[in-house]
Amino acid sequence: MRLGLHISNFTWPEGAPRLGPVLGDVATAADEAGFDRISVMDHLWQISVLGPPEHEMLEAYTTLGFLAARTRRAKLLTLVTGVVYRDPGLLAKAVTTLDVLSGGRAMLGIGAAWNAEESRGLGLLFPPTAERFERLEEALRICLQMFAGDETAFQGRHYQLGRLLNSPAPLSRPHPPILIGGGGEKKTLLLVAKYADSCNLFPGPEMQRKLDVLKQHCETVGRDYDEIEKTVLFNFDLGEKGERVPEIIEDLRRLSGLGFTVAHGGLRNAYDIEQFEIFAKELVPAAEAL
Repeated sequence: MRLGLHISNFTWPEGAPRLGPVLGDVATAADEAGFDRISVMDHLWQISVLGPPEHEMLEAYTTLGFLAARTRRAKLLTLVTGVVYRDPGLLAKAVTTLDVLSGGRAMLGIGAAWNAEESRGLGLLFPPTAERFERLEEALRICLQMFAGDETAFQGRHYQLGRLLNSPAPLSRPHPPILIGGGGEKKTLLLVAKYADSCNLFPGPEMQRKLDVLKQHCETVGRDYDEIEKTVLFNFDLGEKGERVPEIIEDLRRLSGLGFTVAHGGLRNAYDIEQFEIFAKELVPAAEAL
């Protein structure tokens, strides 16, 4: 079992003037502690489950570029990019750039998008659900084609690209891993089976059924279910003084038994760098042993 750190809250005690230095320190500490990957949300306003929209939020790919300069080993991704926020050609270029500049550590995290309020507020494209999923599948095809260096024109229902030039090419081979977020059984998990290297599910009693559905989709499309990485959102709340570590390890053991190989989630008060010492000494070694 590997651990991923998801940074979704930037409303920190010292405010915007210190946000850059503190975030850099958090990324370096997570990297050195042994986190396998570091992610940020692809939102422009804070989401309601974490705070009011006026709370601080950083643009995702600018932030990932910053994190690339402060880390050496952790993979970097969004959890996850809303497909309609960027045209696929630009998205593929952004992920490729991150991959090249980070030395081959980029992942493409992507989903169908959901935040209508944010999109309306900033004038972003936000078509109905069915169209967003159509666009998601076309975007996946375009990104894979660009990652592969195939410049052939693309003519889809929603996107038309004349030449899919992408130079320099990604360093990751065969391409930056693609993670699709969400557990929709009819569309999302089918797209995972067809195109993705990794899925990300929400925790809860339905996890086993979601995995079973994914396995069925893999059988339908002729995909090896075991080659798809299974990740799950996780709450790394250590407690006031690390007292919840044994409970967290038991939760990780249970998730590993279900077939998950990555627990990826947030850390309360991530700006408190001392917490990462507990991960380095106790949680990362325990997770790797599962």
